[in-house]
Amino acid sequence: MTRLWKNQAFTIAHADEGKFEGAGLRPFFEYRQLGIKEATKGQFGAHVIRAVPGMESPASWHSHTLDFQMVYVTRGWVVFEYEGQGEHMLREGSCVLQPPGIKHREVRHSDDMELIEIVSPAEFETTNEDAPE
Repeated sequence: MTRLWKNQAFTIAHADEGKFEGAGLRPFFEYRQLGIKEATKGQFGAHVIRAVPGMESPASWHSHTLDFQMVYVTRGWVVFEYEGQGEHMLREGSCVLQPPGIKHREVRHSDDMELIEIVSPAEFETTNEDAPE
């Protein structure tokens, strides 16, 4: 059995030393990487995502080719819509596990929205999708 911990390095990310960048999947969000991708040689990724105040999302349906995706809201709120599950408002303290390949879209969010997303692998494909029936 291969143990994942054998491929991991120690890392710490402090909020006051980190910086948010606009380079990410969505232009209406900013991303702060937490060093997990490098520490796990790409097996996992983790970042803090926050809303760019005043920018709205275009609410496009998409899916991801990955093994694991978890979102935990730390501030504000965000509404996601999931294929077969409907719309869900996630607020501070809410957590969602998005199964691999599920069609979803971000519908709207508060200007102060901030969340943590953990994925595996760190790099994955995103596919634009038609709205589910």
